[in-house]
Amino acid sequence: METTPSSVPQETEARQDGEVRARWAWTEPAVWTERMLAALEQGVKGGVWFSLMDKVYAPANLAAAFRKVASNRGSAGVDRMTIQRFASHEAEELARLHEHLRKGQYQPQAVRRAWIPKGQGALRPLGIPTVRDRVVQTALRNVLEPIFEREFADHSYGFRPGRGAKDALRRVDLLLRDGHRYVVDADIQGYFDSIPKGPLMARVQERVADGRVLALLTQYLNQPVLEDLRQWTPEQGTPQGAVISPLLANLYLNPLDHAMAARGFEMVRYADDCAPGEAVREMRAGPSQPGCRTRLQIALSCAGQKPG
Repeated sequence: METTPSSVPQETEARQDGEVRARWAWTEPAVWTERMLAALEQGVKGGVWFSLMDKVYAPANLAAAFRKVASNRGSAGVDRMTIQRFASHEAEELARLHEHLRKGQYQPQAVRRAWIPKGQGALRPLGIPTVRDRVVQTALRNVLEPIFEREFADHSYGFRPGRGAKDALRRVDLLLRDGHRYVVDADIQGYFDSIPKGPLMARVQERVADGRVLALLTQYLNQPVLEDLRQWTPEQGTPQGAVISPLLANLYLNPLDHAMAARGFEMVRYADDCAPGEAVREMRAGPSQPGCRTRLQIALSCAGQKPG
């Protein structure tokens, strides 16, 4: 009588692990091992994650975080430390960050404020954290983003891995072809600067119970802003320009996304300056139309219902 080779279950498990890894290919492998990804897909007890801080300050995660920061380039913060200078002492700088985070001695520095053109002669504020703070925020995002990403709505496209403006426009086009004709185009003015810190942290705590991670996030939300010789701490909002801010901004609007879907509204959420119909016409006409410039803020782009 033939028996099934003992290697078959192992091969099946390997194939399943490969499929899970493929679904989460964008995650940082220094953090999200096969075991961690399995827990992510299956769900953790109570839906809340503990013991995450050691993943944040793990040397491999900090090194991966600096590679991302370096690839994005960017200016120096208030300490005038450039990416090039940090890179010239990378091992020492990362070791120092690791020790400060591990011992609970890490303190973010003030965010340098700059002003960039917004269009039609207007300016908008941009916060520039130090390179060290950008590295730590990236390491923190590497840990937190998959936990919240699995719960974000399908119709949310801004600041999410593997998604972009063209994907949002394709969905608007699909909705119009499907017969949706009533459109609401809405924008939350000054959204990043107006998010209430307490309710935002309450959303984070629904999934994260590591007190050290929560304390680190609170430190970032309470970072002072330095402009010229004036320094102050904003009472609300999450700093524009901070690495962690887009994730937190999406997290705060996530209940709205799901509430709209539950009430039968087909919504597309992204940052854009065009009414959805105009955006779709421009997309059909060709790419990179000057009237459809992407803004770096969260906006509701399209919420429609079919006639009748």
